[in-house]
Amino acid sequence: MNRTIKPRDLRSMLESRQEVTILDVRRKADYDADHGLIPDAEWRDPERVEVWSMDLPKNTEIVIYCARGGSVSNIVLDRLLEKGIHARYIEGGIAEWKAAGGEIIEKTSRENIGDHELQG
Repeated sequence: MNRTIKPRDLRSMLESRQEVTILDVRRKADYDADHGLIPDAEWRDPERVEVWSMDLPKNTEIVIYCARGGSVSNIVLDRLLEKGIHARYIEGGIAEWKAAGGEIIEKTSRENIGDHELQG
């Protein structure tokens, strides 16, 4: 099974309304430094994957992304796959998503509050 998904393929999934859970797993500093995220994405602390992975839906495609699709995505993906969770990461991370013309939405204050609550 392929570990990655190209931005255009994720965009096709979203346009066809295919059920997918998108998780932003950028390090906290990278997440805080960027004001945007992929629509419907939820931030999850990559350092706490063992905790939040237990709550992921089992029958839904999981797509994760970090800043550039490198070590953070691979580490989180390995942990998810070890738990039997079907997941992939966006090739090139959010940087490639943006470069490919993928939609980005502004984070809101409410979303930022929710992010911290999700980690508790």
